[in-house]
Amino acid sequence: MGVSSWLFNTLVALGSFAVWVILVSLVIRGWRNRGRRQAASVGDMPTVPADLGEPLRGPHTGLYLGSTMAPSWQDRVAVGDIGDRANATITGYASGILIERSGASSIWIADDAIAAVRTERGIAGKAMTKDGVLVIRWTLPTGTQIDSGLRADDKSSYPEWTSAYSEVTEKAFRDLERADEHTTGTGETDEKDEK
Repeated sequence: MGVSSWLFNTLVALGSFAVWVILVSLVIRGWRNRGRRQAASVGDMPTVPADLGEPLRGPHTGLYLGSTMAPSWQDRVAVGDIGDRANATITGYASGILIERSGASSIWIADDAIAAVRTERGIAGKAMTKDGVLVIRWTLPTGTQIDSGLRADDKSSYPEWTSAYSEVTEKAFRDLERADEHTTGTGETDEKDEK
């Protein structure tokens, strides 16, 4: 191998490395910008109460996939570490749901903040099999709703969670249907008025 081909290979390697560094820095900058845009909507996360009492459900282990701004399954929350994937344990209490994550902060979802508990195909850009993710829609202290998703190691635990919150979930879907009907009804009325 001559000096010129060694130099060419070195330049190609350095160029590839420079492109990789630029791409990584753009991804990091985009993530930080998203976090700044979401900061006011997300606000401070609720703290875990000192006395939780006895568990009603779980603990169940799995992979916390992240949280997204509801109703999008891809608009990942970039404020703090709530968007970070981590091994986790989910436990239900009378006062709410606790998601304890390895190497990341715990997430406390107060019972009165829960809007729906359901299964989905995916969340936070991660697509799974049908009903592969347990998703909790909840309201932050700022009033913003987010979806937090966990892929349980034992998916047979999902019905225990969804049935426990079935009334809340059904109410949320009824409210959405009413909102859709109102929007559709308004659109139809507008069209009739125009005629």
